[in-house]
Amino acid sequence: MSIRTLKAAIRDVPDFPKPGILFKDITPILKDPVLFREAIALFAKRHRGKGIRKVAAIDARGFLFGSALACVLKAGVVLIRKKGKLPYQTHEATYDLEYGSATLSVHTDAFEPGEPVLLVDDLLATGGTALASAELIERAGGRVVELDFLIELSFLKGREKLARYPLFAPIRF
Repeated sequence: MSIRTLKAAIRDVPDFPKPGILFKDITPILKDPVLFREAIALFAKRHRGKGIRKVAAIDARGFLFGSALACVLKAGVVLIRKKGKLPYQTHEATYDLEYGSATLSVHTDAFEPGEPVLLVDDLLATGGTALASAELIERAGGRVVELDFLIELSFLKGREKLARYPLFAPIRF
């Protein structure tokens, strides 16, 4: 199986969630057990045996990849959620969106001081969500080892915003 096969399975959905957006739909990968395992294996190969203690997964599709990857790496999984969705004390980070802003949160006790953390999401666009998430990990005491995305929308230049972190995205559009 190749990255090309995974890329071919991603479906374009025009005008979702609003007119002018070409949404990259990963559900064809998720519903196919062979493709889903291959996607997780792409990430796992990079980090197996490297001491990752936690996989931080970004709300919501990142939860799917992060949970599966944490199991493979024998690591814990930490959820980075939208404000108001976590039940315990949280750190919060607000970041700008195209029209407005959003706030993410993580539990204050999610990481041990200096603990190696892998941040995972399905897609890198402008980088705002990932940057806020990485900063939350650091504020909560974790050490960001790498940011991993299945897909990168290169034309949005999110990688530039995340230049201080190692970054992996095998599928680029």
